[in-house]
Amino acid sequence: MEGGIPEADMSAFRECMGLSRKNPYVLRLAFSAGIGGLLFGYDTGVISGALLFIRDYFKDVDRKTWLQEAIVSMALVGAIIGASVGGWMNDRFGRKVSIMTADTLFFIGAVFMAAAPNPSMLIVGRVIVGLGVGMASMASPLYISEASPTRVRGALVSLNSFLITGGQFLSYLINLAFTKTPGTWRWMLGVAALPALIQVFLMFFLPESPRWLYRKGRGDEAEAILRKIYQPDEVEAEINALKESVAMELKEAETSGKISFLTLLKTKSVRRGLYAGVGLQIFQQFVGINTVMYYSPTINQLAGFASNQTAMLLSLITSGLNAFGSIVSMYFIDKTGRKKLALISLCGVVMSLILLTITFRQAETHSPMVSKVESSHFNGTCPSFSTAVDTSRWDCMKCLKASPVCGFCADGSNKLLPGACLISDDISKNECQNDHRAWYTRGCPSKFGWLALIALALYIIFFSPGMGTVPWVVNSEIYPLRYRGICGGIASTAVWVSNLIVTQTFLTLTQAIGTAWTFMLFGCVAFIAIFFVLIFVPETKGVPMEEVEEMLNKKAVQIKFWQKEPAENKGYAV
Repeated sequence: MEGGIPEADMSAFRECMGLSRKNPYVLRLAFSAGIGGLLFGYDTGVISGALLFIRDYFKDVDRKTWLQEAIVSMALVGAIIGASVGGWMNDRFGRKVSIMTADTLFFIGAVFMAAAPNPSMLIVGRVIVGLGVGMASMASPLYISEASPTRVRGALVSLNSFLITGGQFLSYLINLAFTKTPGTWRWMLGVAALPALIQVFLMFFLPESPRWLYRKGRGDEAEAILRKIYQPDEVEAEINALKESVAMELKEAETSGKISFLTLLKTKSVRRGLYAGVGLQIFQQFVGINTVMYYSPTINQLAGFASNQTAMLLSLITSGLNAFGSIVSMYFIDKTGRKKLALISLCGVVMSLILLTITFRQAETHSPMVSKVESSHFNGTCPSFSTAVDTSRWDCMKCLKASPVCGFCADGSNKLLPGACLISDDISKNECQNDHRAWYTRGCPSKFGWLALIALALYIIFFSPGMGTVPWVVNSEIYPLRYRGICGGIASTAVWVSNLIVTQTFLTLTQAIGTAWTFMLFGCVAFIAIFFVLIFVPETKGVPMEEVEEMLNKKAVQIKFWQKEPAENKGYAV
């Protein structure tokens, strides 16, 4: 099947890199489709920096946490719809058409956001962009997976993950580039229209997925493409394997009729694949990755770095490490294996989240005190502080949580010394900064700020090569061909629903229970995820796509995960 089961070792990565010389056609397919991942990453990452300037431009957004969450998360609402429709579109019209449709939505959404006269129109643009993100999130890796030789399939699908993280890193660079430009956030959000146009142009000259063509009875077209993808000594075996696989699925389709959700659950291999694939995608989100990516500058401000520019500059570290982790994943995923890489990743994520919890807890309990004398130097003292009976216990954290909203003006010589608690408005902000002091509204001055940055960096270093990539790779190869589109749609929908829940509640949680306990909550989820991967996720390393179904039919779960698989089951480790 697909030329047999190749030994997936480090040479897979070297072979992938050597494709630029041996078979540039495969890399052309992967990179062209991967631009969808770049757009996906850019449009999800750009809002983190743009939000800082949107808050300054629209005062309602600055005052209302739910409105900030809505601007970020409405793209995810669109992504949920896009992923749901994308599953059907991938099966009906093909992977290529789905990618080009996503590009059209990226372009329209970018124009809407750049021209938005109010928060409502901005949210509409975010929803449209989200539709494109949802479609691209499944269509791009699916296209790459089905147009890749088995030996380098994992590495090339990881390329899509690298372009996602690369798009996020690019968005942070673009954000920094436009910080001093009139219309700041409009340029940040509008730039995404350009790569969307580029991908439409490139995809116009590329073929459809050969596996989808076989499924639609267009075997001659599929064979012509496969002869360009595979080496001459491998292509016949691949063609025969696909013919057999498609013939069996068409026969099954005739007897089972239309695909329904009940049909999916009744089909053993599909049901078990969905357990693993959907579960991985849900845990990927609930360990908190997109709170870090979407709110990275805000988290930096919570850690004590008040300046918008400083917060965005520090976010480049997080984004850059995320992109680097994707390259590491390309190197190891076809050697180490999907399952082992996910487990190593999750163990590191748990430790990093524990460190973040301790760091933010220390920052919250050791924030600078509020001085009545310092506060009286300014005209806009916080009303709650002015009317408080006992102000001796007021610190920066209590000041920021006061109602109406107040800000902390740090001491000019040492930010950790007692400062002033002032009403949060432009007048107080300007008075504070004109006195050569730092103005805080999101977090407090802290001597633990750099430790928080180190913990965030460790979190990304562990997350990106494993849980950042493995769920996408597993979902691109775990489902039988006939169900691949619809199951991919279900998995992508699960991603965006989970992402929406986490993103929509992050700022609210930090206000309700504090930043420290919010990260602890993510850490508990990551700990549970370790056991989920051990028990439910199969190892698909080096297993041809046509044999994954057979593997899933053999075994559902591995309760005694510490025991090695019998020799006869090697290659089908669950």
